[in-house]
Amino acid sequence: MARTMKVAIVDDEQDMRQSISQWLALSGFDTETFACAEDALKAIGSDWPGVVVSDIKMPGMDGMVFLKKLMSQDSGLPVIMITGHGDVPMAVEAMRLGAWDFLEKPFNPDRMTELAKRATQARRMTLDARALRKELSDGSGIMQKLIGASAAMDRLREDILDLGQADGHVLIDGETGTGKTLVAHALHAVGPRAGKKFASLSCAAYSEDVLAARLFGPVEEGGPLPLVEEARGGTVLLEDVEALSQGLQARLLTFINDQGTPAETRIVAICNDHQQGRTVEDALRPDLYYRLSALKITLPPLRSRGEDILTLFTRMTEQFAEEYGCEAPAITAQEAAQLLQAPWPGNVRQLINVAERAVLQNRRGSGSIASLLMTENEAAGPTMTTEGKPLKEYVESFEKMLIDNTMRRHKGSITAVMDELCLPRRTLNEKMAKYALSRSDYL
Repeated sequence: MARTMKVAIVDDEQDMRQSISQWLALSGFDTETFACAEDALKAIGSDWPGVVVSDIKMPGMDGMVFLKKLMSQDSGLPVIMITGHGDVPMAVEAMRLGAWDFLEKPFNPDRMTELAKRATQARRMTLDARALRKELSDGSGIMQKLIGASAAMDRLREDILDLGQADGHVLIDGETGTGKTLVAHALHAVGPRAGKKFASLSCAAYSEDVLAARLFGPVEEGGPLPLVEEARGGTVLLEDVEALSQGLQARLLTFINDQGTPAETRIVAICNDHQQGRTVEDALRPDLYYRLSALKITLPPLRSRGEDILTLFTRMTEQFAEEYGCEAPAITAQEAAQLLQAPWPGNVRQLINVAERAVLQNRRGSGSIASLLMTENEAAGPTMTTEGKPLKEYVESFEKMLIDNTMRRHKGSITAVMDELCLPRRTLNEKMAKYALSRSDYL
């Protein structure tokens, strides 16, 4: 669910703050007004869900002091300063201190709206990245974003934490649907740039001219800054980097080289084109490829993640069941084996689609998971991989999932789990020890 962003308007002139508030409210913003900086500081703390618009010249605490205090408690808070005519040097100083942008009186209300829109978008991205960073760094919610206990997922989380602290540019590779964009956000969120801007651009979505202007400039008067300027000190995410023309690859390489080491603005590039055996190394000029791939993460395909498939499927069906107000489908051992054996060409994204359709089927009381898998994978060839496993492994995976789900549903009540699964206590204890399941994890 998207965060609701506020706009705090700080101005000692009642007519001015009411005028700005009314205009922004008409444009769909949730506004809050303050007659002085002191009152605003009482309401605006770190992680405040919004942006600030403040006059510079105010009695008591002026806008410059106010800006310094805001930056000291949250350097990622966008603050738009309003200056009087002829106060450009003061506005430049405000930008040096961390102001997001400034407007000179008398200003165009549409320009104010555009700045507020861009600032709130940036703030939302910053707060989302911080939340993800907290999950990744302290483990409080990591399973909600990067689900899985396989060795491949353990390595991925370690790579994110290690590379997130590094300064170099990063290349993220992997099959479609494996979560490359999520990993890019995580890299920014767990590193020292977390409080800075994160700007993203799909290199396959625009013509070369539009892409060049959006990435490097120049831009139209009153338009958004080029991404390399907008995200100065932060991260620029380039999705579909293989779609860049040779000319734009050369400009990107020049930008990277001109920054030196450490880079002020980090480039995270994602490759999404894996058709006909083509790799990102084939698509990029060698000098750019080696600059970007000095730090590289390759995401594991879902079919290689073993029991993560069952864990993900169960979590997704539970979430969709809650959303649709119905029961999650119970899967049989045979269906569990089919899930584990499916090739999953669309990876996690495909699994989410199957999970949602399984819930909708179950609500209607018809259909099967096997039929869904056959439909999903029809165009991809056989529905089973060639990497066969002993039946015992599939049975054990299903058994572990079943005990795990039942323990979570009953919040660790051993008696309730014994009754539902018809297992004596000793057998349940032995199986929980075998699968490294601890009752304390479910309380």
